[in-house]
Amino acid sequence: MFIKKIESKLGVSFDKIYFYASYSPKPKNPTRRQKQYLKSEALFYKSVKNTKKAIFFRGYRSKASGKEKEVDVKLAVDIVDFAHRNYYENVYLLSGDADFMEALFAVRRLNKNIGVICLENKIIFKSFIFFCTYILILQRMPNFTRWPARRIRQLKIVKIDKEKVISLI
Repeated sequence: MFIKKIESKLGVSFDKIYFYASYSPKPKNPTRRQKQYLKSEALFYKSVKNTKKAIFFRGYRSKASGKEKEVDVKLAVDIVDFAHRNYYENVYLLSGDADFMEALFAVRRLNKNIGVICLENKIIFKSFIFFCTYILILQRMPNFTRWPARRIRQLKIVKIDKEKVISLI
C-alpha cells in the first residue's frame, strides 16, 4: 500500500492517518473518460477507508460550482486543534496546497515536529524554507534551479517505484 511505502521510505510509522476529500460530482451525461475517472476515484477512496489507521473525512461539493467544500478548513482546523490537545508530537502533511502553511506555522509555535510531503507535480515550494519537506518522485525529478540552496531548510527526495505503488493501491 502507498502509506506503507511512504512509512518505509521516511523511516516512520504513522499512528493515525487523517484523510480529507470529497467525491467528484457525477455529470448528467458522463463521457466514458468521466465514468472511468469516477470509478477510479471511488475505488481509491474505498481503499483509503479500508486502511486500518485511516480516518476518512468526507466533505461535499457545491451544487452551484462543483467545488470542494469543508475539506481544506476542516484539515487546517484539525492540524491546529489536535496540536493544542497534544494528540501528536510529529505531524506529516501530504499536500500540494500552500494554504495549509499558516496552520503549520501555528503548530510549529507549539514545538511540534512538522514534515511536509509533496508529490513531484504538486510541490509546496514555500515549505522548503520552513519545514522538512519530502518530495515523492514517481516519474521524473522536478527542477529546483530557481531555489537557492541557502534558502532550502531541509529537502529530501524520495524515489518510489511507480509500478509497485500502483499495484499496491
